[in-house]
Amino acid sequence: MCKPTISLPLRLLYRCPRCRTRSARPTQKASIPRPFSTISLKQAIAAPAIDFSSPDKLPPPNIQNARVVPASPSYFSGRPDFTDNLLNLQALLRKYQTLPTVAPGQAPRVAWRTVSQYRLLVGEPVRASKYHQVLEVLKRLNQIHPAVMPPHLQEAMQIYKRDVNPFAVVKRPAIIDTDGRACGIGRRKSSSAKVYLVPGEGEVLVNGKSINDVFGRIHDRESALWPLKATNRVDKYNLWALVSGGGTTGQAEALTLGTAKALMVHEPDLKPALRRAGCVTRDPRRVERKKPGKLKARKMPAWVKR
Repeated sequence: MCKPTISLPLRLLYRCPRCRTRSARPTQKASIPRPFSTISLKQAIAAPAIDFSSPDKLPPPNIQNARVVPASPSYFSGRPDFTDNLLNLQALLRKYQTLPTVAPGQAPRVAWRTVSQYRLLVGEPVRASKYHQVLEVLKRLNQIHPAVMPPHLQEAMQIYKRDVNPFAVVKRPAIIDTDGRACGIGRRKSSSAKVYLVPGEGEVLVNGKSINDVFGRIHDRESALWPLKATNRVDKYNLWALVSGGGTTGQAEALTLGTAKALMVHEPDLKPALRRAGCVTRDPRRVERKKPGKLKARKMPAWVKR
């Protein structure tokens, strides 16, 4: 039998399997620690060293363990093409930010792609706020002086420009023909007017008729000749016009714009006065269409409770 000891706590005593008595745990022989070495571990786990001095000594590629690596680091993001474009533009800006720039108002006017056009280009659901970041970088790059802008930078910016630049369209200048006539075209609602203005004594013909026969209202006659009256040129030019489409009010206001354009061909210095008189700007207003369920464009029928 094991000799019981009660001087120690029960959790430190050892239960004998034969007599079921408790005694102190037998002491184990202390082991001598050995120094730890990784040489044998490396030899067992690590692959043999590769000699890169000559291509002949390189091991053959292991096709079974090979994996495809994406060319773009943004491949696993939600918008890889957009992210790559933004990072490339930012890298170009950091590279060429020290080049001389022009004033913001003197930079070349460029029509950039809209967010919907850019979505079709990259095929990704890009938000408008995210595309705004691209436009900010493009505007900053566009301020670089054209004389020192690198060619590859121009190629990188070309994909973000529209196919047709509306700012590059130059308006054909109006001229005075050999007979001394200046032509101006005006439009209002569905009416259009082609006006010929020549130096004269103040005669006015509209579709071969006098202005009183064409426009019965005094307001329409005043509107048709308003550019000449606002500049005190009524008795200095003869006016011959062809009008079509719309009603009398639309034709009279179309004559206003056409007369102002023809007058500015003869005297370009009158443009500020004509602009103050409201004769230069095209009026884009049109009749609003009738909606279903309403009496007119916005008029609602009278509400009846029962």
